[in-house]
Amino acid sequence: MDFALSEEDSLIAETARRIAEERLAPLAEALDRGEGRDGFLDNLKLLAGQGFMGLNVSADHGGTEAGTTAFALSIEAFARTCASTAVTASVTNMVGEIIQAVGSDEQRGRYLPPLCDGTYPAGAFCLTEAGAGSDPASMKTRAVMDGNEWVLNGAKLYITSAPYAGIFVVWAMTDPDAAKGKGISCFLVEAGTAGMTIGRPERKLGQTGSATCEVSFDDCRIPADALMGRLNDGFRIAVSELAGGRIGIGAAALGIARAAMDAGIAYAKERRQFDRSIADMQGIQWMIADRETELEAARLLILQAAWLKDRGQPFARAASMAKLYASEAAQRATYTALQIHGGAGYLKDYPVERYSRDARITTIYEGTSEIQRLIIARDILANA
Repeated sequence: MDFALSEEDSLIAETARRIAEERLAPLAEALDRGEGRDGFLDNLKLLAGQGFMGLNVSADHGGTEAGTTAFALSIEAFARTCASTAVTASVTNMVGEIIQAVGSDEQRGRYLPPLCDGTYPAGAFCLTEAGAGSDPASMKTRAVMDGNEWVLNGAKLYITSAPYAGIFVVWAMTDPDAAKGKGISCFLVEAGTAGMTIGRPERKLGQTGSATCEVSFDDCRIPADALMGRLNDGFRIAVSELAGGRIGIGAAALGIARAAMDAGIAYAKERRQFDRSIADMQGIQWMIADRETELEAARLLILQAAWLKDRGQPFARAASMAKLYASEAAQRATYTALQIHGGAGYLKDYPVERYSRDARITTIYEGTSEIQRLIIARDILANA
């Protein structure tokens, strides 16, 4: 088995690391304080210009066609310096893949180029509702045909990039009498559409540079051709595309964890107690060994899921395993890095405090750890 990256993947990963260090890292602390939005948008434009907003989109529509491995490596590199930028890039790539996978030729031609080239700063994925988080089939948002238009009513919660997204992928119930999960459809809604309202950004524990908002629809009228894919086939689309998105979240979790452990190791080598570096103490060494082993395992799970996806093989179980393991490992890694710092780690003067907050959400969004375990177990049992 060859674990070496291709020349193209290595080049893309190196470019992502360089941009992350030169452009994302200097702004990360300001974003965490709720500042630097203009710089954040400038960086999104830069990433688009370098091909990072359409990594798995065809060149015919402005994408890079680099594949899922390149996507995972890039998101890891971005998250290592700025998790807020990483999640924005991850979701935007996911939106592009959805449009490419199930959109019409007209929809692909209309929305993919501005998503990939940065005309749209980001894309938004509108699935979660107050009563439909881990159970999206219970959504209440409705879409009703009126003449040659669809009329949307309802609200979506926790929508990443809502204030600056150019295009929104929105799921709504179109046949309330259908069996659960069978009457849902998927729509494309342009930013600024009358009847769509973006709420104020939520006050979050971490990843505060990435805006997360409620998006509400009040008699929001969209054209009939805003329907994406087949009528009442939206739930299948959501489940399929979330699997790919989980590779991105796993990669982001790994990037945050990698940054935390790098900081922890550096601090352990500098900090002296009892007349020696704490890195020379067995207790610290064992902590580092355990976390580094877990992060290497997480990396291999992520790359395996990406490899399967790129080859058109079933990858949902692998993606859930990667997301579950990487996000849980990130909790342990950021905890360990903070613990190595001792009291200093609890201060905002050191970045490990931010890493611990940024990592926490990775076990929750795009499917909680508990949901990932259900997906993994059901797939194993169905194929046993």
